[in-house]
Amino acid sequence: MKKKWLSMLLAILLLVSAAGCGKKDTEPPADPDPEPVEDPKPVPEPEPEPEPEPYVPAGRNPLTGCPMEPEFEDNRPIAVMLNNLKAAQPQLGISQADIIYEVPVEGGITRMLGIYQTVEGIELLGSVRSARPYYLELALGHDALFVHAGGSKQAYSDLRSWKVDNMDGVRGGEDAKIFWRDNDRRKNNGYEHSLVTSGQNILDYLATGPFDTQHAEDYNNFQTFIEDGAPNDGENAQKITLRFSNYKTGTFQYDAASGCYLVGQYGSDHIDGSTGEQVSVTNVLVLETAISVIDKEGRLTVRTTGGGNGTFFCGGKAVPIEWNREKRTHPFSYFTMNGMPLELGQGRSYVCIISPKTSKLQYE
Repeated sequence: MKKKWLSMLLAILLLVSAAGCGKKDTEPPADPDPEPVEDPKPVPEPEPEPEPEPYVPAGRNPLTGCPMEPEFEDNRPIAVMLNNLKAAQPQLGISQADIIYEVPVEGGITRMLGIYQTVEGIELLGSVRSARPYYLELALGHDALFVHAGGSKQAYSDLRSWKVDNMDGVRGGEDAKIFWRDNDRRKNNGYEHSLVTSGQNILDYLATGPFDTQHAEDYNNFQTFIEDGAPNDGENAQKITLRFSNYKTGTFQYDAASGCYLVGQYGSDHIDGSTGEQVSVTNVLVLETAISVIDKEGRLTVRTTGGGNGTFFCGGKAVPIEWNREKRTHPFSYFTMNGMPLELGQGRSYVCIISPKTSKLQYE
């Protein structure tokens, strides 16, 4: 029995000894404290690219005072005779004219002369109609190249004697090829209202060299422009109504958002059939002169030289003015009633030439 206990004790001791001879568990060495890391400096947000400045041409349009490409500044402008009968509406390219002249012709109707410093990019112009002497005088005042389709007997005489550089859709030679009859207008407006041309056709013809296309070095337009031409002491003129005759009344409604007068005639908006835009202008000038009938057909003579009274509208305001023109080759000069030169607002102008005996001007 004693041996049995000794054997058990020995076995226990051997087990304990074996356990003690095993590999001791050791704690893994602690990782060294990491070096302190500084917070990275925040990367600044990139500044947004500035919006590019809108492109502004370096030249100046002498007819509007607005920027234009320098290559066009010294152009002789193009003056186009435009039909304005109700049956001939819509006109084409009228909204792109820098200056519009409207003057009565026979029978109480009016025609328009559109003056374009350049016809670059103007797709359609028309319908083109015949000339009268006073329209030639207006074109000469701008040293313009004159585009027409026929003319009165006196107009043809003056074209020759005044040596007017012109392109004629009726009696022209090579120049007549710039015109064509628009099929839609022949169908919808009638043959006589269908003759049209285009800016590109005119430019292509001029490139063949029939006329000088640049003003002489000593040419002076005389007119000055300012950004805001509204007269400080003017009367209110939000709406202008000009009754040329029993046949034609024109309206000009001031639009403060655009700073322009929106043009109407024949009881509706005056829409350009080429661009779809309503005709709008910065300046409206109504000039009074002597107009009289000279023949049995009712043709007129209209005095465009000398001087007279008028009314200037800009920015929803109106002031009386005086106009002066020494020769048919001079542009109009405009003056305030105190004799100071009139500064027009930068933009397009619409010039109405009337007789106060037969036409009536109202505004409010």
